[in-house]
Amino acid sequence: MPGFTHLQIAQPVTFGHHLMAYYEMLQRDLTRFEDARKRMNQLPLGSAALAGTSYPIDRNKVAKKLKFDGLCENSIDAVSDRDFAIEFTFVASLLMTHLSRFSEELIMWSSPMFGFVEIADRFCTGSSIMPQKKNPDVPELVRGKTGRVTGHLMSLLMLMKAQPLAYNKDNQEDKEPLFDTANTILDVLTIYADMLKSISVNEKNMKEAALKGYATATDLADYLVIKGVAFRDAHEIVAKAVNASIKKKCDLSELKIDELKKFSKVISSDVYSYLTLEGSIKSRNHIGGTSFEQVKKSIEKAKKRLKQ
Repeated sequence: MPGFTHLQIAQPVTFGHHLMAYYEMLQRDLTRFEDARKRMNQLPLGSAALAGTSYPIDRNKVAKKLKFDGLCENSIDAVSDRDFAIEFTFVASLLMTHLSRFSEELIMWSSPMFGFVEIADRFCTGSSIMPQKKNPDVPELVRGKTGRVTGHLMSLLMLMKAQPLAYNKDNQEDKEPLFDTANTILDVLTIYADMLKSISVNEKNMKEAALKGYATATDLADYLVIKGVAFRDAHEIVAKAVNASIKKKCDLSELKIDELKKFSKVISSDVYSYLTLEGSIKSRNHIGGTSFEQVKKSIEKAKKRLKQ
């Protein structure tokens, strides 16, 4: 499939490599939730109104029995702090931002203009007027709910920004954004996991799209560099070759060797192995690259991490 920058065709990538980018984002989100829990799971009990309690209490024993990781070390901070709500909502907002980006791509990919994927009917609706329509409801709703969760984060930050220590009645307003954020991400993750399993991929359309926009132009530049041409010069040579292809209404790989040699004498028949989609993808054979081998390795690594 085509990889994009500025939503313009840039270089060929595999669909698996593209999806694994979202795995990396979501994996970081998971670790953020885990890391945030360490700071949240502190026992406030014993702080009382703000100065602590006069009753005899072994806070360490209580923390251990209730499975807290530690104690809130300052009673004033314990009753006035809402970092736990803000941090949770921030991590949730970032999670939703990642899902919103994915949703945006699913919306585009499922349109006839792309035709890369088809989302199962149960996650879509038709139009009350236009009978041919199939609207990607779930991705659109997730994209919309991202604004809702991010709005909750802003509400909590503004709630705390001017409060003197310790507790103030303002903090009564922390419940709704926190609880709604938790409910929203639980609902979103549940339906998203179900939806992703239902998606079918149109390999033919993806490959045809990758053949547009001269996606292997960078590979030609890399080829010239390997042959000893400075990249600055290679960049200009390839620009001329692309212009010639545009005029002929053909792909770079469809230019004859004699035509390519006009742009640089170092070009020989081996250049065509660099100008195919498969050749371009196979050449990115390093950790993090889009080669078939590396994508398979990254998927296996991800599966092992998920089992831990």
